[in-house]
Amino acid sequence: MANKKAGKTAKPRAARVKKKAPKTGGPMVTASVLSSETVFKCPLFRVQHDKIVEPGGRQNERDVIRHNGSVVILALDNSKSKKDPWVVMERQYRHAANQFLWELPAGKIDEGEEPLAAAKRELAEETGYRAKRWRPLVEYYSSPGFLGEAMKVFLAEGLRAGDARPEDDEAIELRLVRFSDVLKMIDKGAIQDGKTLTSVLLYARMKEEPR
Repeated sequence: MANKKAGKTAKPRAARVKKKAPKTGGPMVTASVLSSETVFKCPLFRVQHDKIVEPGGRQNERDVIRHNGSVVILALDNSKSKKDPWVVMERQYRHAANQFLWELPAGKIDEGEEPLAAAKRELAEETGYRAKRWRPLVEYYSSPGFLGEAMKVFLAEGLRAGDARPEDDEAIELRLVRFSDVLKMIDKGAIQDGKTLTSVLLYARMKEEPR
């Protein structure tokens, strides 16, 4: 009888999952940092090795890339068509991805710089465009498991063309693409850049929602 019991394996218990919308807002809860050491630093980011106590009481060690944050600009020329505007797109080589990527204009927020000012600067530098109307769309973290970079997305409308002033290490191909064609590129897997997918698909959903 004992042998028969020993041969049996216990069935795993199913996790209890709450079936309701999560609460949003409220006070922000953060970890208690016991110690923090900079193990690597370069002009773009630094790597911190942190010993922390997480909000649930568990003690852990985390390696985190700290970054000032970035801005993403969904720049639309809707002077000819509000339903299907032109989108300012960029194509450039990304060594980390080992390929050319189609992307929205974006860039790093400088130390002490306001996000909107950074968005206006990056759009002008990379594309030459300036916009009359600006509004924030969303803020998100692209890979919060190890990257502390907040991405702030802005919608820019009322475009005026000008001369671009890209950085010395930037080789950017600019293209105006119909919004409907950008969505087709996404469907075909031709756009693999996360900030572009997030921004375009969010805006597409906002356009469909009744106001």
